[in-house]
Amino acid sequence: MLQRNPMLSRLAAAIAVALIGAASPAWPAPADDLREAQKLYGQGKVQPAMDKVDQFLKAQPRDPQGRFLKGLLLTEQHRTDDAIKVFTGLTEDYPELPEPYNNLAVLYASQGNYDKAKSALELAIHTHPSYATAHENLGDIYAQLASRAYDRALQLDKSNTTAQVKLAMLKDIFSSPKLAAAQQRPTQASSAPATPAPATTPVPAPAAKPSAPPPAATAQPAPAKTEKPPVVAAVQPSAPASSGSSQGAAGDADAKAQVASAVEGWAKAWSNKDVKGYLAYYAPDFEVPKGENRAGWEKQRTERISRPKSISVDARILHESVSGNEATVTIRQSYRSDTLKSNTTKTLKLVKHGDRWQIKQERAGG
Repeated sequence: MLQRNPMLSRLAAAIAVALIGAASPAWPAPADDLREAQKLYGQGKVQPAMDKVDQFLKAQPRDPQGRFLKGLLLTEQHRTDDAIKVFTGLTEDYPELPEPYNNLAVLYASQGNYDKAKSALELAIHTHPSYATAHENLGDIYAQLASRAYDRALQLDKSNTTAQVKLAMLKDIFSSPKLAAAQQRPTQASSAPATPAPATTPVPAPAAKPSAPPPAATAQPAPAKTEKPPVVAAVQPSAPASSGSSQGAAGDADAKAQVASAVEGWAKAWSNKDVKGYLAYYAPDFEVPKGENRAGWEKQRTERISRPKSISVDARILHESVSGNEATVTIRQSYRSDTLKSNTTKTLKLVKHGDRWQIKQERAGG
């Protein structure tokens, strides 16, 4: 039977990501007790950190940062049932946050309860369709459920060679060198932790609650509420190979400049909370997340842009290619609001409609 621990080791790494990962919300600056608790947690001093966070929660019992950190500390202490209660409470009070669902899945999986883990991850993805960590973890859960089914098939029919081959393939996947390296990642906070893929699309904070949160929760102070203009890397056109190709190179450079300008305009509209302008950068045939329609997606984006008091989005182009009326751009997106900060890599596929470039597809990763 496929071993459970390899998958769970990599899933457990997501626990630390939710607090200290690169793509994480900037909740309000914590009080001294909470800040000290976070520092102790990063040093691996679990019980002293717990004492500090308990002290903080006596004064602010509903604070999401403090509760989240307590859930992590309980997990470190192997108090799984107590940790489940903490993260379940967060999902009830802040249902729009994907991270507590993800951590519940980790804890359920550690108990071998893969059906509950699957449900929790599906809720995380429903809340935040671009949450890459949850998608990957859900794939691992499906693999674990498949391994159980194949193992059961072999118990009933030892001569079932098809099931034997499939089970062996799953074992090979989870014993690969790449996965083995992932299994060795630390689950505690560090100054530069190696983490699974971070959350992608920024998730705005819940409306007016005692403490506002959401993608992978970090316990660091929020940045100053300053508006930063979108930053787009300058596009350097390639030098023409010969005078005969200069016209084509110039046209390509012009198209790239137009695409870069479209990305910059999209980020600027987002930063300015110009919902109408922002949505206009999406093509009529934009591929909305699976299970949604265009109207529902636009409503959700409108709510998420309107809710924060301020937003600043930097979109730095990492790679760009243009072919005719289609373009693919990889960007490093830095999102900041009064309640959230995240740094993610996205790939945008754009198409040219008339004289303007619009986004047809938006996905996580490079």
